Amino acid sequence: MPDPNAEPRLERGLALIEAGEFFAAHEVLEEAWRAAAAEERDFFQGLVHVAVAWYQAGRGNRVGCERQLEKAARRLGPYAPAHRGLDVADLLTQVGSARYPDLPAVRLSRYRRTPASG
Repeated sequence: MPDPNAEPRLERGLALIEAGEFFAAHEVLEEAWRAAAAEERDFFQGLVHVAVAWYQAGRGNRVGCERQLEKAARRLGPYAPAHRGLDVADLLTQVGSARYPDLPAVRLSRYRRTPASG
């Protein structure tokens, strides 16, 4: 059964990432991941890894940051080019080019979803 709170959690988590509130984003997206249907768990878990990578970079944890970037790419890859209104391909480009310690701000590109666009 789909989680009726998935979309609000996703929107809140993405807004927190964009605001640089990576720990809070991790918390919200982790709730979405745990409640998600099996076919979407990797998507939400990938976003958790994005938030944690940037959080770890801010804490000066190079190894933690790099591991989270690798996990994010692995989890989000199957959802490219887009999923749930998020330009996953663009996010993967940012994840792939991110280098500790100077991770740029995350830019999340969204598109207007249609019923067929998932």
